[in-house]
Amino acid sequence: MKIVRYILHVDMDAFYASVEVRDNPALAGKPVLVGALPQQRGVVAACSYEARKFGIHSAMPMSQAIRLCPHAIVLPVRMARYVEISRDIRRIFQTYTPQVEPLSLDEAFLDISGCLSLFGPAEAIGQKIKQDIRQKTGLTASVGLAPNKFLAKLASDLNKPDGFVVITEENKQAILDPLPVSKVWGIGQVTNKALEKLGIKTIGQLRHAPRYQLSMVFGNQTEEVLRLAEGLDDRSVETHHETKSISAEETFPTDIRDKQILLGILIHQVEEVSQRLRAEHLQCRSLTLKFRYGDFRTITRSVTMDCPTQMTCVLLQEAQKIFNQWFKTAQGPLRLLGFGTSGLSAAGSGQQLLFTEPDDEKHKKLDGVFDRIREKYGDDSLKRGL
Repeated sequence: MKIVRYILHVDMDAFYASVEVRDNPALAGKPVLVGALPQQRGVVAACSYEARKFGIHSAMPMSQAIRLCPHAIVLPVRMARYVEISRDIRRIFQTYTPQVEPLSLDEAFLDISGCLSLFGPAEAIGQKIKQDIRQKTGLTASVGLAPNKFLAKLASDLNKPDGFVVITEENKQAILDPLPVSKVWGIGQVTNKALEKLGIKTIGQLRHAPRYQLSMVFGNQTEEVLRLAEGLDDRSVETHHETKSISAEETFPTDIRDKQILLGILIHQVEEVSQRLRAEHLQCRSLTLKFRYGDFRTITRSVTMDCPTQMTCVLLQEAQKIFNQWFKTAQGPLRLLGFGTSGLSAAGSGQQLLFTEPDDEKHKKLDGVFDRIREKYGDDSLKRGL
């Protein structure tokens, strides 16, 4: 007998921007952009639905977004705040099922197949989760319910914002066939154009296309693509989905050679990453600096520390050592500078120093003060000096 699964995909609506509006109701109904400042060569991290009416979307260059909507309100990323709200949402999920696979701060898969006897029909559980999120966080989520992960994720995107779409074995092909082929995982812009040349624009046309034509486009991935086009996906919800790295990087409007300017940018990146480590109760063992020159040549320099840490002063000290060595031996005008951490583990776990430094508690308290101020007023509100 075939086992019926009930998979939810919960996707928060314009998450970063919605958190900003929730924290400042005066922003309601206005085009809000979260991300890099307009004069920086950065991108939009999130935008409100009012901003999307102007053609703005996430990952768009901020300068382009401002040209499309000059009166948009641009706000800095407050990562610690988004992590906090995401954790609240995760707790809501856990009240219904332990089978939760986070994909990012604002979306997750939930397998609720084993929860029906406790909480009722699958649709009722999905609606209750939406209701709990709205009541406890003031935010809206779009939810897809389906027999597998592919269909659940697709469903959550069909009626945003604040949507709830159910795809079943009975209605899946009627929903899939009229959709553009780009809705199938793995079909990007290049593949989409190749299919268009063959006259294949919808999932229904893809399903009925000759195999030899599809093989020219997909090669040995043809059968997997066709399985998705037929709404088939056997992957299970993976509950142990660990964060492997946390990083920050910045691409500059013009190449930068000045050492003090680059160090100032590096300090800001270390602050952002260490704040995220603390917000997610993580510590790191390794850190990496990424240098991209004006000719797009890219190099990285890394170090692994004896003991894991989340303290800004320690990470900053190690990062400056790497930077100074790079400046001595390989300096040049940079197009991009990045800082990242890896070898992550739960804060306080693993090998620790037997005797801590006297100043460690003072530095930890200082980090806490910085985190609270930056969380309330934005990541640019307080910075350490050189």
